[in-house]
Amino acid sequence: MNVPADLSPGLGSLLALRFDPLVWLPVLAAAGWYGWRYVQARRTAEGRARWPAWKAVLFGLGVVLLILATQSAATSLTLNSMALYMGRLMVLAEVVPPLLILGLPRGVVIDPRRPLGRVLGVVLDPWVALAVWSAVIIFWNIPAGFNASVVTNTAGALLPALYLLSSLLVWGVVLRPLPSVQPAGIGSRGWFGLLAALPMMAVAAVWLYSRQVLYTPYVGALCLWNLTPLENQQISGWIMMVAGVPALGLAFIQLMAWLIELTDGDVRPPAAKG
Repeated sequence: MNVPADLSPGLGSLLALRFDPLVWLPVLAAAGWYGWRYVQARRTAEGRARWPAWKAVLFGLGVVLLILATQSAATSLTLNSMALYMGRLMVLAEVVPPLLILGLPRGVVIDPRRPLGRVLGVVLDPWVALAVWSAVIIFWNIPAGFNASVVTNTAGALLPALYLLSSLLVWGVVLRPLPSVQPAGIGSRGWFGLLAALPMMAVAAVWLYSRQVLYTPYVGALCLWNLTPLENQQISGWIMMVAGVPALGLAFIQLMAWLIELTDGDVRPPAAKG
């Protein structure tokens, strides 16, 4: 069993960075390419209108949180705090993706007939995104899948990557940054967001209300901050449920906007007399 030197680490200890070139190099390359294109766009008035400074700030914040969630000392404490582990996963699933997507410039046009447009049209299809997201959430959170991921150490690298990538698809559908290959309207996006929130909320409810520890690696685990394994599991449920509330709220807002749009569309101006 992994026994950390400090069972009550502070925030500074948890966020101490480590260097994994397989993570740092692609992230820094993507951030560098984004920064270069941003500087190029800011040379014209049209580019500044399409790519305001606040978008770059959101993208940069997303990159920083991505690094902290995957390259901090907290990544080595998976077996000692399910709640800490779930907090990292929720940052990757519910915070980083919308920040990165909102950081994209306005008016990006991709030809849907070209190879890139066809690929994006498939992966950003609501049913494809929902299937991938549901598979990741359900399979890796049933006891068999989660136990296997922790024991084989895929929880350390593979699972966070899957949460991030599948959530990027979901948020890509909800926020629709590429309208040229995403024809969905606000109503269908609202219904999609509502459906996409259900698997995570269901898993969170099971964790929150279960009276026993569901995952074998945590049954006898020595947990951080003197928490019991069951308390860790219940806190993880709260973390997952709270993390899913913003996306669920956005789905309801989109559905309300769709209903208002439908209502306004039914109103006809009075016929002119004369």
